[in-house]
Amino acid sequence: MTVPETPRQAPDGASGAAEPPALPQQGPSALGRLVATVGRLREEVRAAQAAADGRALIELAKGILIGRLHCTPAAAARQLDELCRQSGLSALELAADIVNQAARDHVGDVAAAFVERIGAPGSAPEDPGAEVRLRMAESGALAAGDTQAVAESLLTNALAPLGAVAVAVWTAVPDGSLTLAGHAGFPVEEAVRWRHVPPGVSTVARLALRERGPVSLPGPGRDGPPSVGRLQWPDGGRMAVPAGTGGRIHGVLEVCWPQPLPPQPPQVERQLESLAELCAHTMEMWPPHGDAGPDVVLPDVAELIDLAEGLHDPAMVLTPVLDHSGRLDDFRIRHVSSKFVDPAGRPRGDVNGALLLEAYPMAAGDSGLFDTVERVHATGEPFRAQRMNLTALVDQVPLTTVADISISRHGVAVLLIWRIEDETARLASLLQHAQRLGRIGGFEENLTSGAITWNAQLYALHGLPPTADPVPLRELPVYAHPDDSETLGRFLRTVLRYRRPSSVDFRLQRSDGITRHIRVIAEPVLDADQRLHAVRGAYQDISSQHWTEVALAATRDQLAHTEAESAEHSRLALQLQHAIMPATPPAIEAPGLRVAVRYRPAETESLVGGDWYDTVVLPSGLVLLSVGDIAGHGIEAATGMVVLRNALRGLAVTGAGPAQLLSWLNIVTHHLTNQVTATAVCGLFDPRTRVLRWARAGHLPPVLLRGGEAHAFPLIGGLLLGALPDAVYAEREVRLEARDTLLMFTDGLVERRDSSVSDSLGRLMRTASGRSPDLDALLDRLLKDSRSDTDDDTCLIGIHVT
Repeated sequence: MTVPETPRQAPDGASGAAEPPALPQQGPSALGRLVATVGRLREEVRAAQAAADGRALIELAKGILIGRLHCTPAAAARQLDELCRQSGLSALELAADIVNQAARDHVGDVAAAFVERIGAPGSAPEDPGAEVRLRMAESGALAAGDTQAVAESLLTNALAPLGAVAVAVWTAVPDGSLTLAGHAGFPVEEAVRWRHVPPGVSTVARLALRERGPVSLPGPGRDGPPSVGRLQWPDGGRMAVPAGTGGRIHGVLEVCWPQPLPPQPPQVERQLESLAELCAHTMEMWPPHGDAGPDVVLPDVAELIDLAEGLHDPAMVLTPVLDHSGRLDDFRIRHVSSKFVDPAGRPRGDVNGALLLEAYPMAAGDSGLFDTVERVHATGEPFRAQRMNLTALVDQVPLTTVADISISRHGVAVLLIWRIEDETARLASLLQHAQRLGRIGGFEENLTSGAITWNAQLYALHGLPPTADPVPLRELPVYAHPDDSETLGRFLRTVLRYRRPSSVDFRLQRSDGITRHIRVIAEPVLDADQRLHAVRGAYQDISSQHWTEVALAATRDQLAHTEAESAEHSRLALQLQHAIMPATPPAIEAPGLRVAVRYRPAETESLVGGDWYDTVVLPSGLVLLSVGDIAGHGIEAATGMVVLRNALRGLAVTGAGPAQLLSWLNIVTHHLTNQVTATAVCGLFDPRTRVLRWARAGHLPPVLLRGGEAHAFPLIGGLLLGALPDAVYAEREVRLEARDTLLMFTDGLVERRDSSVSDSLGRLMRTASGRSPDLDALLDRLLKDSRSDTDDDTCLIGIHVT
């Protein structure tokens, strides 16, 4: 770091200009010398700490020799020097070996694994100094006065040789937050900024807490979870390991590397787990080993027992039980409150003082109760659940009850509260909700004493306050509509005189002026002598149902009326259509022509369409040939068809050509009908010359059969009728030959929903090809083979030139 200097006076006192900030011949400034001195002293302190940790390890080995050889400290020191000379090992290496053999603990196992192989970045395949580093780190951690010193010792002795550049020790606070208890390698300002992490922030350390195991992030980058030092090493790898003992997690050890971290062998994870366990020694923990026994109660547990006794719900105080290796094995039931209810029906004395899995072995099963207690004890995060299944063994038979569960950690103990659901209370609550939703009120009337019992819902149905006197059953007609008196009288006689269950619907006239439709269901209650003792039953407000039935009846009447009108319209349209265009009219004989017509109405009567055709010999000797289709169905389409057919026939008398006739017919359609649109083909045949002039208005062109082959006329221009007030139509002419057959038809003959019009027209021409001995047979065959699926009217005209 370069520190700019301020201008200085010249040595001779003369005023001089400011010197350049960096010159080769210029010596270091005072601030620069201070920074260098602080750095050198810091390295000396670290070296002194490492030396102290080494001396502590050697002194520990001497103590082991004193205990085994029963010698003096001086003799143990000489024995250690002699063993170093004979083995060729340094004093630290030999001390670590002696401690490992004497301790036979987790640290020794990890160190032995590292002697075989270590996979840290930058490490050699063989690292015999690993056991020395671990034992020196252990000595430093045990001798450290706080977590900050532990973090510095771990980085110096154990983590720096693995390539790590920084370490953070987090303490898990009961409220779910994290506190940076110790750190090494991070800038001071960065550590201050991360001194507290609120609950809910997903950091690397919190991931390890959530998983309750080591978490490795090879290179999370800037998009990974946030953590301390991310600005300094954005792509550096991270490993986080929970720090705890006895099944309880006190915090997290987080290690940072400057570069992405490759996959690590199990030995690295085991070493970090061992180091995390060392960190836990500076945090709150109890007990270090085993179980304090059922008769030993620690002070904080005693306070929790007092708290459990003050609760209204059954409570249980649990403390952890550890195995010989210091791992959580079970929980001791230290106390059960006076309100405790055992699911298996056992007295409190049989449960108090027992192990949790001994008293409730099914807790380790599917219910997950033991796992939940273990998680709360480890992380300190409270747990609450409603309607959780609890299973207990009663005479080796699983018995499941439902309870609301609350589990929380208090110091070294766990408070388990469960509220077993009362089936009677639950059913009563369910009944109340059912009565409220169904608007049902219950009653019971003692006919001997005159006592009447109503529930709250029945008071609400009558519009009475809960303090009012209930209405006796015999007085019910007084509060009913006068027209219902006779019906209520039969109901009362059936129940009170004939002693049979009965029900009745009546109109209740309340004091607030509101009339409700009520259904009463009652049954008699007989005593031992078969005499009528009481009547019980229920009222139900069926006003909504009544008015729904009224509305439904009105709707049914309206629907029946509408259906009748629709059927009448369809009948009239069908009669009109059949009167104008019979299905099979007689063949028309015209000069030089023979005309046959086939008409097939829609299969559904409500879909009566507006297809029409016309063939007439005009005064000029020409023959008018036309076919058309009105858009839509029903009576409007049928009347529109009549208008256009008759209009075209009248206009044709003028002698105009087909194009002009369609132009006039378009004006009629646009102005003189009720927004009708239609398609049509119009032709004028001259028997003398056999010339056919034709035009189309949005309709399919005619098909000509000549020599056994079918050809469609071209699609000449022509807008459908009624779309615009003025339209111009093209006109073409064709000379027909003897024995030619011309087909004119509506789209109901060829149209399909799954095919285009051109494909359907091509299918018709293939069907019509070939010689046919008779025109009527040809038309019948075309109708029979039609593959149309639109259920539309079909009109087909066949014109045979003789």
